[in-house]
Amino acid sequence: MLKYRNKKRKKRFFIIVILCTIVIYGFIIVDRNLKPTILAISEVKARMIATQAINDAVKVKINEDIKYKDLIFVKYDNEGKVTMMQANTVMMNSIASEVALGVQENMRQIATSSIKVPLGNAFNSQLLAQVGPKISIKIVPKGTVTVDFTTEFEESGINQTRHKVYLTIITDVRIIVPLASDTIRIATNVPVAETVIVGDVPESYINVPEEDFLNVVPTD
Repeated sequence: MLKYRNKKRKKRFFIIVILCTIVIYGFIIVDRNLKPTILAISEVKARMIATQAINDAVKVKINEDIKYKDLIFVKYDNEGKVTMMQANTVMMNSIASEVALGVQENMRQIATSSIKVPLGNAFNSQLLAQVGPKISIKIVPKGTVTVDFTTEFEESGINQTRHKVYLTIITDVRIIVPLASDTIRIATNVPVAETVIVGDVPESYINVPEEDFLNVVPTD
């Protein structure tokens, strides 16, 4: 009887060892093969959602009908030629601050909900794309939201130059998935105004120094 019990205990111990080995081996496979793919999928999803949140915040401000002349002062000489273009620092700073606050609020709303992605997406197969348990992805704002203005000049015909004004929004987010996490930086350029300048672009165009902006808003 005692011999039978010892044999039964050894059998149980052997089964437990096998199960632990399988679990550990499975964890290693997931860690090496699936984790990078899951993080890559999560990053794509996070970029899409964060970019949409940024665009929504900008759209609210742009819907207030911002005009080019509100952002850039253009000065002409007596012959009607452009002699200087100067940025409206006060207006730009106000817009940048409001957009930064809007992005911050949108990102906070995203952080309160989790995103579900089917595990089958990790196998890079169209047949398995919507198969398997869903992975919970959490997007957490990290660091600051930085909003700045950038400009671009491009030729637009004979003796004409198109001047475009963009909002550049940069934010960091942390992606949290089971067994892994990563931090990514999302940068988006959104056009807000443009005009066509007839004649040569003046060399005395004044850009807005970054230090003049109060456009950095913490997201933590």
